[in-house]
Order: sequence, then C-alpha cells, then structure tokens
Amino acid sequence: MISAVLGLFSLDVALDLGSTRTRIYLRGRGPVVDQPAVVSVKTDRRGVRSVLAVGDEAAAMLGRTPPDIAAVRPVRAGTIEDYEVAEALMVHLLRGLHGRNGWMSPKMVVTVPCVAGEMERRAVRECCESAGARQVHLVPKALAAALGAGLPVREPSGLMVVDVGGGGTEVSVLSLSGVAHAQVVAGGGEGMNLALIEHLRREFGLLIGETSARELKETLGSAMGGSDEERRTVRGRDLVTGVPRAQEIAASDVTTALRRPIDEIAAGIHAALEATPPELASDVVEHGIILVGGGAHLKELDRALASRTGLPVVVADAPERTCIDGAGRVLEELDLLQAMAS
Repeated sequence: MISAVLGLFSLDVALDLGSTRTRIYLRGRGPVVDQPAVVSVKTDRRGVRSVLAVGDEAAAMLGRTPPDIAAVRPVRAGTIEDYEVAEALMVHLLRGLHGRNGWMSPKMVVTVPCVAGEMERRAVRECCESAGARQVHLVPKALAAALGAGLPVREPSGLMVVDVGGGGTEVSVLSLSGVAHAQVVAGGGEGMNLALIEHLRREFGLLIGETSARELKETLGSAMGGSDEERRTVRGRDLVTGVPRAQEIAASDVTTALRRPIDEIAAGIHAALEATPPELASDVVEHGIILVGGGAHLKELDRALASRTGLPVVVADAPERTCIDGAGRVLEELDLLQAMAS
C-alpha cells in the first residue's frame, strides 16, 4: 500500500541501461536523460566504496584517475557486472528527475538484451527494485528498437534488427511481437575501439587510450575505403621509448583497423539467418536489415554489411534513440506493455 501511495507522487520511466549510455524516457514528456553509463568510485583503505561522480562528470575521468579512484562501467554487453554501482547510477538519475522528493516509487519499463538469461533478467529487476521501482517490466531491446524505428513488429513477418551497441552487436529476428532468434557478436562500438587501438600499436608502435580511439573512429572512421588524404594527428605513448608521441593517422588506416569487427558482424548476420526458420529467413531476405544503436552511425556501415551479406541494409533514423523511444511507447501504451513486456 505504501508503494502504491508513493507511486502517486512518482514519475513513471522507461530505462535503456546500455554499456556506454544510459537513457531515460519520462512518461508524458519523452526522453529526458542521455548520459554516459559511467560512475566514478573511490575506494578507501578499508575497501569501502563511495560514489564521487556519475554520467558526464564521471566519463571525463576515464583514464585519468589515481589508484584509489576508478571510473566504472557497471554494464557490459547489456549485462550488469557491478550491481552496487549500477544501482547507484539509477538512484542518482531517478532522484535527479524527482528533484527534492526523496520518496519515489516509479513504474519502470527496462530494456534487456534478447539473449539475457533468467539470472541476468532477475539481476536487472532486483537492481531496479533496490533503486526504488514499485513495478519493473522488462522488454527485449530488439523489440523496443524495432518499435522506435517504426517497424510493424506485430505482423507475422520476419524482421531482422542489428543493434550495434557499445559492448557488442545483437542480431535479432522478430515476428508477432516476439523474438524468434537472437545472438550477440563481439563487433560493437567498444570492439571497434579496441581493434583501432591494436592496429595503431602493431603498425605504428603507438599506444592510445579508449577515449582517443573513439574520437578517431568518430572523425575518420568509415567502413568502406577511407581516404589517404584525410588525416588526423593522434597522441599516445611510444611503445619503444615510453614517452608521449604524436602520430598522423589516415582515414584508410582506420578503415583497415575496423575491417575485422565489421566482418564479425556480417558473420553474425549469416549465422542468425542459418538458425532462423526458413519462412522468417525468406522474409528477412525480402525486407532486408535495419541497423540501430549508436554504432550504426559509423560511416558507410550499411554499404559494408550489404556487400558482405548480399542483403539490403538500412540505418534507422536517429539509431541511438530507437531503443529508448520504443521503450517509451511500451510505457505509454497498455496494449504494448501487455504484449511485449514481462
């Protein structure tokens, strides 16, 4: 009863807790939060941890903290790896929405990977309840993304959604408001960053951080034929001398580095088609693939995957927002909540 009374004063939310970004949709208002899924944690001599910063402020500390402070990403590939830190992140963001009202008990719609097992789903649910939720409804990420992209998810027709997320890429085949098949491959945004770091280490003897790799990918990255003329200077540590060094990198170098993770995504699409029932697979061949997730912004990724798979590939409008937009629709529409959430 207490929870029900508090719910009258709480703002119901949809939450997309990703590996790199946390997004929140507020019922009746739309998306209101989009921050890095990073928490800065200080550990004292007794091993007690305390939160110093969350979101943008914590992300600025990545790679720049002393030994007793860590910038932690509590979610990896859609799975909560640090329960305590994930709860702290949610509490911070929810309290920011509720202002000075510390008494909050919202209904929450939360996206989870299609491949999440019962243990992972239970961890998400318990984490949200510990953060103050009175009701927690879980919806598969691919279904939410398809809704957000405007796809006809209720029809008896196969749809393939490729979510190029931060921690990995989830390839899903949907039909009749359900998930017919789903699998995860490694070539997500972080995988691309790591491939770029390894390429510069091997080819130039230069070690750069993840933040520099991400910025280089965003400015010069292309999945198809980057130019030798387009260049940018990146700074890192020389692996021979151990001192800082600047190195000019061409767009073609970035394209070469990204070839392997893109091949992994294409291989995952082929594997998903082979595991999908023939009727649904034929629908996918006819309708093609839609790319969602922040990694879908990589220049010419649709063309690269189309050439590797032989299927038409389309990037959704604002692909990084499709998942939270779809989760918001589930929160707002009772029939979608009953059909798609658990």
